Amino acid sequence: MMAQASPWYVHALQRTTAAEPLCVPARMEWTSRPGTGPGAEILGPDLRRKRLLELGCGPGHNAAHLATRYGAQVTGVDLVGLQVRRARSYYGRLNNLTFVAGHALHYLQASNEHFDAIYSVFGAIGLVTPELLLPAIVQHLRLGGTLASSVPHPQRGGRRPSTDDRPSRDYVTLPDRTRLPIARWEYDADRWEKHLGRAGLQLTSAQTSHDARHGRWPTTLLIIARKL
Repeated sequence: MMAQASPWYVHALQRTTAAEPLCVPARMEWTSRPGTGPGAEILGPDLRRKRLLELGCGPGHNAAHLATRYGAQVTGVDLVGLQVRRARSYYGRLNNLTFVAGHALHYLQASNEHFDAIYSVFGAIGLVTPELLLPAIVQHLRLGGTLASSVPHPQRGGRRPSTDDRPSRDYVTLPDRTRLPIARWEYDADRWEKHLGRAGLQLTSAQTSHDARHGRWPTTLLIIARKL
């Protein structure tokens, strides 16, 4: 019931009624502007047969790209069962791709699997308490494994990053332009580095991207870290 009451369920429900191409994307997207920024290479130099986990996979497009283009063994987790059903209908034929419905933190707490890389593209990271989620991620990353996450930039639209560890009030904009409130941890790179370090991860890169369609402010922050 919680998932169905969430803004993410409403968002998925509205997207389901809209036409969406049923094809594997040509590249992996990390930013709000398709075709810009890095691709799958930030997850590792050779992803063939590597085990990857996506936290907040949505309809599964990035996971399908990694499974088909790179031959990775990918698991995608999403809070909204409707998204998982869509992902399975699109890409369920792929043997090296698995989709699971559930909360990212609960999945990690119940799983005994280990992964070469864990990633989130505007997904669970930043939406689940970092003090809980990051240590759980570390438990399932192999030594030297990569964590990569893109989040809305804390300075987008002239906003200010959090000055403490509490979440900020944000909004999800639905396809019909309705805005629903959510809580989001709006950290800058320095604060993310602090939380990553506490969990046993070393920040290796913090990349900022811009989208001219949204003015002069940065739009996406891409955090890349490695398990020590």
